Amino acid sequence: MAKALMIQGAGSNVGKSMLVAGLCRAAVHRGLTVRPFKPQNMSNNAAVTADGGEIGRAQALQARACGLASHTDMNPVLLKPETDTGAQVVVQGRRIATLRARDYAAMKPRLLAAVLESFERLKAQADLVIVEGAGSPAEINLRAGDIANMGFAEASGTPVVLVGDIDRGGVIAQLVGTRAVLAEADAARIAGIMVNKFRGDPGLFEAGMAEIVARTGWPSFGLVPWFSGAHRLPAEDAVDIGSSRGGPLKIAVPMLSRIANFDDLDPLKLEPSVSVEMVPPGRAIPGDAAVVILAGTKSTAGDLAFLRAQGWDIDIAAHLRRGGRVLGICGGYQMLGRVIRDPGGIEGPPGAVPGLGLLDLETVMHPKKRLAEVSGRHPESGTEVRGYEIHIGATEGPDRARPWLEIDGRPEGAVSADGRVAGAYLHGIFTSDAFRAAWIAGLGGTPGGIGYGAEVDATLDALAAHLEAHCDIDGLLALAR
Repeated sequence: MAKALMIQGAGSNVGKSMLVAGLCRAAVHRGLTVRPFKPQNMSNNAAVTADGGEIGRAQALQARACGLASHTDMNPVLLKPETDTGAQVVVQGRRIATLRARDYAAMKPRLLAAVLESFERLKAQADLVIVEGAGSPAEINLRAGDIANMGFAEASGTPVVLVGDIDRGGVIAQLVGTRAVLAEADAARIAGIMVNKFRGDPGLFEAGMAEIVARTGWPSFGLVPWFSGAHRLPAEDAVDIGSSRGGPLKIAVPMLSRIANFDDLDPLKLEPSVSVEMVPPGRAIPGDAAVVILAGTKSTAGDLAFLRAQGWDIDIAAHLRRGGRVLGICGGYQMLGRVIRDPGGIEGPPGAVPGLGLLDLETVMHPKKRLAEVSGRHPESGTEVRGYEIHIGATEGPDRARPWLEIDGRPEGAVSADGRVAGAYLHGIFTSDAFRAAWIAGLGGTPGGIGYGAEVDATLDALAAHLEAHCDIDGLLALAR
């Protein structure tokens, strides 16, 4: 039976996911069999698992760090926000409901059994389970019924290391303040601290670290410098989406309000001839873009209204008049059609909304979600592709007679008659190196010859070495029980 250690944060976005991935790879390098685990995650950036469910993208990366295929047990509760007050609830890989925040709070205690069931299955398979918390245990207003932080640590008997983020400032207050507000029983579960994202001379923070240790009574296991390779790993949080400044081939991506599975763009951001510009709300799509990509979204109709409110529909029309290209992925593909029908009110009030009308297609929403890892080919270039589907709705129409892809022997997606507008449901397609190279060359760019999977693995190895150099890994592993 495995030992376990939990990494919690003194705030959101302190780098927990990255630290867990690095610790997983470091433990694997030491010959341990390791599993990642996150009891509850909130993210629209999901991954399809080998067992046919979905989990947060960060846990899929952590599974890769362990040398494993991802599994639904690694993230048994996933919340996918659809509105400011409601989210789709996915339990052990399957959607069970869409709930408002207050209703989900009432459900949480009943989900603890599923969380512990998945945790125990992982423990039976490994020497070590490294657990990632969510948000912060300092949110003591959420402690009752908690399954993500101290509630899970208490129920499972897992020791905790608390991480602070020095890059945003106030890290002493983050950690000391957390100690001040925690109940004594929860404070006792914390076995140590780490400070993440440091820049500059570490000697300048020796007195600060000493103050934290003295005021909390928790020992330090490391001051972790900023990891410069972080941008080479898939990000999970929308707040981490950034542009990349590479070569002259510009790809513009409107930042939809419910943008999902945006790691589709990560392989393109590593290409030296490509610049990916994330276009924020209130800014026009740049006129010198070669292609506009409409990414996935958790709310197609809602984000289509958001797109129009920004005037991006007008920008896209102008872009096409200038000879540009448009690619829609999943929800972005649905937007390209003539109409989106939602008779059952899956994404909101029942009804229909007009699409952008760039492809002669119609999408009808239905409650059954398709979750599948798939492979096929891109007929235009003859290259093989791999990826995954994670969507509701079916799309049909005359332009489907010109499929963009062939997946598992069936046509997938559509292409306009002039060839400048295309779309499909397939996520992850740009991780296919030969296809990505052909697609970039078709736009007039120069492929960089990058092996994306090898780049990710090399970066995980570098992250593990980074933590080995700056953390007490032996001490951390000794905490696990």
